[in-house]
Amino acid sequence: MENNYDVIIVGGGAAGLYGAINMPADCRVLLICKQELMLCNSALAQGGIAGVYDSPEDSVELHEHDTMIAGGFKNNPESLHILTTHAAHEIETLLSYGVDFDRTPDGGFHRTLEGGHSRHRIFHHKDTTGAEIVEKLIQKVQTLSNVTVLEYAMMTGMQKTNTGFSVQVMQKQGFMVCNCHFMLLATGGIGRVYGFTTNSKIATGDGIAFAYENGAEIRNLHLVQFHPTAFNNNQARECLLISEAVRGEGAYLLNCRKERFMQRYDDRLELAPRDVVSRSIILESRATGSDQFYLDIFHKDPEFVKNRFPMIYEKVLEQGYDITKEPIPIFPCQHYLMGGIQVNLHSETTVPRLYAAGECAHTGVHGNNRLASNSLLEALVFARQAALDIAEKMPSVQSGYDEAVFPAAADAKPLPVGLRTEIRQIMQSSFFVIPDQEKLLAGFERIQEIRSQLVSQNYQLDANYVEAKSLATIAYIILKEVI
Repeated sequence: MENNYDVIIVGGGAAGLYGAINMPADCRVLLICKQELMLCNSALAQGGIAGVYDSPEDSVELHEHDTMIAGGFKNNPESLHILTTHAAHEIETLLSYGVDFDRTPDGGFHRTLEGGHSRHRIFHHKDTTGAEIVEKLIQKVQTLSNVTVLEYAMMTGMQKTNTGFSVQVMQKQGFMVCNCHFMLLATGGIGRVYGFTTNSKIATGDGIAFAYENGAEIRNLHLVQFHPTAFNNNQARECLLISEAVRGEGAYLLNCRKERFMQRYDDRLELAPRDVVSRSIILESRATGSDQFYLDIFHKDPEFVKNRFPMIYEKVLEQGYDITKEPIPIFPCQHYLMGGIQVNLHSETTVPRLYAAGECAHTGVHGNNRLASNSLLEALVFARQAALDIAEKMPSVQSGYDEAVFPAAADAKPLPVGLRTEIRQIMQSSFFVIPDQEKLLAGFERIQEIRSQLVSQNYQLDANYVEAKSLATIAYIILKEVI
């Protein structure tokens, strides 16, 4: 197998796939995917993709304004303008790839409403929009002769070289080193640093941790979004997301007494932005002395609910609840990261030739809180920004590849059991929706100890170790920013 490439992309979600698609046809690309391509946070996205496209009753200015409100006006206006003005191009491109957005009986697009949006601008495929988009992007990538895809391959080392980067990759058959002139990190979120998350099992923040170790600036990692309506069975670490769109279609939030309560906290009621709703649930929990909360949409027509949310209906039914007949238990849960690897308007990090896109990147578009359904859009827009910038710079890059050395340690020992669990417990108890100030400092000190142990001691280099070190690094940066 070839081990020298123009570009190495790490991550096979929407940002990684779209970045590969938009690279020049004569650019040799290696796409490294930790598990199978469909296992990514992008494929779990339910609600849809926000954007102004063929939308006479909407405008880019309104989309920007709604995003600014949700983000507490801490958004980067330049990157936000790129996001909203490029939305039409990305949606049209998705349509050209065969993405099947839902339509109305007259053939127009069915746009739904979600919390924080002032217009119906969410393009969706039932309640599995992310999976539909990722599936069509995979099909497109598979037609590209210049793109090599490595599934079940994990980046276990990354070093800057005089000609770009060297990456150590672990596969079932062993380790290999690949070299490139440019790198695009599209490794997704950090959900597994928490005890409960809507993220997939691969969301351990590896790309952010490797970027940090290679000197890239990491910004606002403490801006963690907690989705207010994750299905609450008090058992599964990976929680089923109950889409924002369910509330957009008229669902009510109920407390332990099966009473609506959002009127006590925000005039926008159930359609307030996610951070507001999550915080309101925690405050109501304290007021009632109960963590029992429910989402009620069974007052709507059952056939409409089943057709609009078929995946959610089936998944919740498997747990013993029928959303067309009864309220379902919900509670806030870690969902998304607004901070990440700092990038400019072209998605380049503070390390030359190193790019980042998608959830692992900090573009600034979300401000302090992400507006629903802007994430898939951000992944596409800024992955394309990276590809365009790389294409522009590629002709000036010298030929040849340096290869870094990744020495194998002798007499390495297995990772002790329980470190990852301890990290998750610290984060869940000290830095949840409303941080616990009394627990933050002690938690940070223990995280420092764990990270120092992982970095300094001679542990076997395997997936368990790499992910544990990533989680410790992510937790360390988050808590360091807030104490």
